[in-house]
Amino acid sequence: MNSNSVEIKNLTKEISGNIILNDISCTLELGKIYGIVGKNGSGKSMLIKAIAGLLLPTKGSIKVFDEEIVNGNLPKDIGVLFDNVGLLEQYSALENLKILASINNKIDEDHIKNLLDYIGLTSEDNRPVKKYSLGMKQKVGIVQAIMEDPNIIMLDEPMNGLDEHSVELIRKLIIELKKKGKTIILTSHNKEDIDLLCDIVYKMDFGVLKKEG
Repeated sequence: MNSNSVEIKNLTKEISGNIILNDISCTLELGKIYGIVGKNGSGKSMLIKAIAGLLLPTKGSIKVFDEEIVNGNLPKDIGVLFDNVGLLEQYSALENLKILASINNKIDEDHIKNLLDYIGLTSEDNRPVKKYSLGMKQKVGIVQAIMEDPNIIMLDEPMNGLDEHSVELIRKLIIELKKKGKTIILTSHNKEDIDLLCDIVYKMDFGVLKKEG
């Protein structure tokens, strides 16, 4: 497998006359954690959506494992946590994850239960997720991002709503995923998360991406 997991060249996205992503070029490698920092509205989440194939470029290109994202094709081998987890509120965590897993049929129910238990949720909890706290919903979202063992994992503010113990758990999980050779893209407003976890840090400002340090 090519060690370059994501290659972005001159990516520009314009919406209603506004430039959201401005001439971005970068290459991401397997086995590294990339941090993206910036103010709200700077374009961090838009860049993640573009890599995930949910936002097509106005100009430029995005390749995931040498396959260019065109015509709305979704890249393979990617797991994503967006800022809004988007769970079906009337179902339990396990039911939500089983529905998602049924799309690709790559994992079984026991695997999902093990991940729920590992991350600090109870796989036997039958409550609908509408009764979950923000932090609990966030953990379900993290599980859905990693459960099929993708090689690219993008986590948009993964520590949002988590208590101190859970933050430490997720940090350890992210480091373990890096050791397995994953590419991890992490956005966070918490400087400590960025400093502790990231090999390379980019700053996003008005849609422009620049490498820090």
